[in-house]
Amino acid sequence: MTRRTDVHPDLTHPEVGAPFFSTWRVGTPLRQKQTVEAIAATWERRPWPTGDLLGYHVYTGHDGSTLLHYSQWRSEQAYESFVKTHRQERVDEIDTAVPGIERLGLGRYRRYRSGSREGDTRVPGCIVIVDLQFEGPDPDRQRAWVDAVFEALEGEPNPHPGGIAAHFHLSTDGTRVLNYAEWESAEAHAEALAAPGDGIGSSTDRWRRVQTWPGMTSAGGVNRYDHALGLVPD
Repeated sequence: MTRRTDVHPDLTHPEVGAPFFSTWRVGTPLRQKQTVEAIAATWERRPWPTGDLLGYHVYTGHDGSTLLHYSQWRSEQAYESFVKTHRQERVDEIDTAVPGIERLGLGRYRRYRSGSREGDTRVPGCIVIVDLQFEGPDPDRQRAWVDAVFEALEGEPNPHPGGIAAHFHLSTDGTRVLNYAEWESAEAHAEALAAPGDGIGSSTDRWRRVQTWPGMTSAGGVNRYDHALGLVPD
């Protein structure tokens, strides 16, 4: 069966071979809440679709309009099988409960690197998604940019204590990098953004290199979310 949980997902779970992210625009905070409940009701009344889905999590955007979806699949093939046999009936039921949902697309990723403070057991109070796009597919450039971020972090003279962990994902088409960052609170993240430097990070050469990387075409914005719903097999 399907069980609801408040526990945040483990982004480093070794069996996750195909992490997927997608965004829905629903329009208002009330519709955010209604859609989360419709998703929960739709999934909880059905058996868990497959052992190849390790978890499905939904987050409410601080913009009052969007929902972020994060699903942990063992493989893309498992997801494609789900689409053929189980997805549409769930979509139809959710759309009946909350008409007019705008689905903005599904992003297929692979986790590349994660960083956190050793022994940090804090529960995230805010999830921050940073989505960057590069001109044309280039997996080497994706990895090199993330590696440069870690070099900048290692040399950061003033790390903000509110950061818990960062999980960098590379899109399978070679054009995007998505950072799923766990923060103690939205206020802590806002303080870090307001610190010296262009964005998070001090005014060091390493951070300037990250922020002016050749081929970067779009930073995609910085979006904050609250974990609203976790669904896992019972």
